[in-house]
Amino acid sequence: MRVVLSTYGSRGDVEPMVALAMALRALGAEVRVCAPADEEFAERLAGVGVPMVPVGPSARALTTGAPPPSSANLPQRAAMVIAGQVDAVAAAAEGCDVLVATGMMPAAAGALSVAEKLGIRSVSVTFQQLTVPSPHHPPLAYPGRPLPPEVTDNRVLWDLDAQSIDMLFGAALNTNRASIGLPPVDNVRDYVIGKQPWVATDPALDPLHERPDLHVVQTGAWILPDPRPLPAELAEFLEAGAPPVYVGFGSMPMRTSTDAAQVAIEAVRAQGRRVLVSRGWADLALIDGQDDCFTVGEANHQALFGRVAAVVHHGGAGTTTTAARAGTPQVVVPQLADQPYWARRVADLGIGAAHDGPTPTFESLSAALEAALAPETSARAQAVAGTVRSDGAEAAAKLLLETVG
Repeated sequence: MRVVLSTYGSRGDVEPMVALAMALRALGAEVRVCAPADEEFAERLAGVGVPMVPVGPSARALTTGAPPPSSANLPQRAAMVIAGQVDAVAAAAEGCDVLVATGMMPAAAGALSVAEKLGIRSVSVTFQQLTVPSPHHPPLAYPGRPLPPEVTDNRVLWDLDAQSIDMLFGAALNTNRASIGLPPVDNVRDYVIGKQPWVATDPALDPLHERPDLHVVQTGAWILPDPRPLPAELAEFLEAGAPPVYVGFGSMPMRTSTDAAQVAIEAVRAQGRRVLVSRGWADLALIDGQDDCFTVGEANHQALFGRVAAVVHHGGAGTTTTAARAGTPQVVVPQLADQPYWARRVADLGIGAAHDGPTPTFESLSAALEAALAPETSARAQAVAGTVRSDGAEAAAKLLLETVG
């Protein structure tokens, strides 16, 4: 069985595909991954021996560069991403039996179009349920296109969502589809979702509602066990005192990164805790030379999160799940997309605190830290950790091969 996995986005879009690739290889499949042309993704896949096909521009450059995403530039960015999918994924998928598509919606639409052109099976996957239409929750809002606050009927909001997606991505998708001899798509969102979308999230953290009109498959989160040791200097810092509070915002640019680092460090210190700052795509840095702070770049979160007092992060699905599995309290400072949803889930489960909005102040972050560091929050986090599955990638790999085979 030959499988091509296609994604475009941040580390949170790539890392689950690494897990699925390894699970598929363990079952004897031949796998390659199409991912953004960023060095960190190439190094990650090379480290586990999975061939990577670079697709499109650097995701980091696209995310952190100026200007930020908006309704004005999203169509242009979508056209660039879709064109990259059509060119690179078509070559990578030649001779494959099935394609798995995820990542940004226009990227997934481009990859699924390639599968359609080649006549091979395809599976559409999301790492959060909020892109799957449902009467139980509203859709995500796109930059520059907020949901009308006066509309409360989720069904109406989903109709507006389909219209918005078509306006943002429809022309770019159909131009590229025409270039490979495919007819136009009149509903981009429904084309990407399909009739049997997969949701690769943990049922305990992200319970699904029944959908009579869609067969939604929840596989569990795709997590690859990470055996890498922590860097020696980081291990020395951890052992030199009480567990610190980890602060990191992953692939989020945090365009006021200097202020974010200062606010976080001062708020953590006010709780009497040491601070571990992850640089991430925002390039967070220390604010002074005191020895109660340490900065880290790429590190094994599975090994690290169990050794910190709390995790302050942006609310990506992967980071939320990793912290939950570690049984470590969280403070989620959501920036965009699905991150407010994960912040609410953390708060609702009692395993941490949801910060109100994307810009923390000393006062607001201090209050959230106080709640997350309370003994009852730690106890609840440890209890929930035992309910989080670790076999999602293996379950998805078996299902994929059974479905195609």
